[in-house]
Amino acid sequence: MGNAPTAQREGRSLDTAWEAIFRYCKLVHYQFDTSPYTITATDIKSACQHLKKTGEKEVRILCKQDTRDSRPSVFKERGLFLLPVKNGIYKIVKGEGYMDIPSIDGDADLYRGKLGFTLESAKVGNSEMQHLDFAYAQSVIRSFVGDDSLVLSIRGRKFTPQFSFRVGRFFIEVQSVQTEVDAGYEGVDTLVLVEAKNSKTDNTIIRQLYYPYRQWSQHVHKPVIMLFFEKRGRDYMIWQYDFADKDDYNSVYLVKKGRYRVSPLSG
Repeated sequence: MGNAPTAQREGRSLDTAWEAIFRYCKLVHYQFDTSPYTITATDIKSACQHLKKTGEKEVRILCKQDTRDSRPSVFKERGLFLLPVKNGIYKIVKGEGYMDIPSIDGDADLYRGKLGFTLESAKVGNSEMQHLDFAYAQSVIRSFVGDDSLVLSIRGRKFTPQFSFRVGRFFIEVQSVQTEVDAGYEGVDTLVLVEAKNSKTDNTIIRQLYYPYRQWSQHVHKPVIMLFFEKRGRDYMIWQYDFADKDDYNSVYLVKKGRYRVSPLSG
């Protein structure tokens, strides 16, 4: 509850900024049922230049809408979400942009890690990356996927090639959008991409899985496996997703899920 006032202030700043953007771009009566609206970083900056707070005029902050609740009110009221399509260019789309992350109930599987010694450095801090690195070092990721050959091969930000897809009945084209995966592991027969979180997540924007999936499906000739990873308390939660139709943004589906607790004896 300690972060509630901060979240409320950020929400108000987001609402103020996007209300100004909608007025500036004359979007109050725009027919989003007919087509998405293309908006640029320049439009956003121009619409918000009179605002005072950083959170009310910085494009990166205003366009980071990773969960349904993190959208501004004008988006929620109209059933909209935001997709980057090129560096500094976005589409405001009407439709379902998010997917639910199902709970993993019951006791965790007690997992005996494969490392064989204690990782003392892994106990310092509390970041998404260190939890993911620990799970990989102990072979939790390899065991979940069922591929002992996986090695770390991708990390950080890269730009997508050009690709296109559908959202509902709308056609979207993407070109050179910056994506980031928390880790990518390549094995003999598969490439595994991971989106990691460090707190309980009920839903997330599909884009965080879909864009890297499309990007790396063009770069490699192996099946691309998408994982959503979360450290929750003492447990490591993993969800595997796939897309029934690679050209359909909304065709995401859950393949399997798992909950692990690494035995203290294994480090």
